[in-house]
Amino acid sequence: MSELTVYHIPVCPFSQRLEILLSLKGKQDSVHFQVVDITKSRPDWLLKKTRGTTALPVLETADGQIIKESLVLMQYLEDIFPEPAVAQQNPYKRAIENMLTRMEGEFVNQGYGYVMNQDITRREDLKESMLKQFAKLNDFLMEHSPSNVFLFDDFGWAETVFTPLFMRFWFLEYYEEFQLPQEENYARVRKWRDACICHPKTQQVTKEQIVKLYYDYALGAGNGTLLTDRKKSSFVFEPDWPIRPWPPKNKYEYQATDNELGLC
Repeated sequence: MSELTVYHIPVCPFSQRLEILLSLKGKQDSVHFQVVDITKSRPDWLLKKTRGTTALPVLETADGQIIKESLVLMQYLEDIFPEPAVAQQNPYKRAIENMLTRMEGEFVNQGYGYVMNQDITRREDLKESMLKQFAKLNDFLMEHSPSNVFLFDDFGWAETVFTPLFMRFWFLEYYEEFQLPQEENYARVRKWRDACICHPKTQQVTKEQIVKLYYDYALGAGNGTLLTDRKKSSFVFEPDWPIRPWPPKNKYEYQATDNELGLC
């Protein structure tokens, strides 16, 4: 049995970062991933380990020490499983990598704020703000890596950070009809995004899974919060997502029932 345990939320992008990193290193079996049901209150045994915090993922070492925050967990795994290296070893390239990684926070906030929005009058403004985020990434890639597919020669650290977000933002395509315009100022980031999503080491989730599980996010309810007039969260384990129908796209006009979502 692995001496390392990661407590995580199903399809969490921050957990998928760790799964991708371990897959790149061939160390998938070196860490045990224990799923936490976010439709229920965190169990007391877990809150004791995390000193009352609820954010996941968290990693527990063999001697019971707890480490938090996905980027910190990535660095820890990179340090204890150094070969093959995913992070750049050249100091300058590592700095470039870190500068791009620092852009993920605003990107995350914009994408989740967009999908959770319930005010249809803000829809166009949120779309433009999301496009600005992609334009910033495009500009960075054009400055530091204009001719590559990835930031450097191969799928690496920055790709591991951003790919789960690109995949989660499938919910923007589905619920907000968001698409990158076929324009030059998005061409470089589109090439990067598409290559990241298609990479064989990033296939832990599917678009169907994301769209179905994140339906409640599209209605403004995150992290397993139960919506009014609903008895089950879209994040429940049973019935499992593959046997559920696709949710309705018209989030601003209609809220589906448990029965319509295949949750009964």
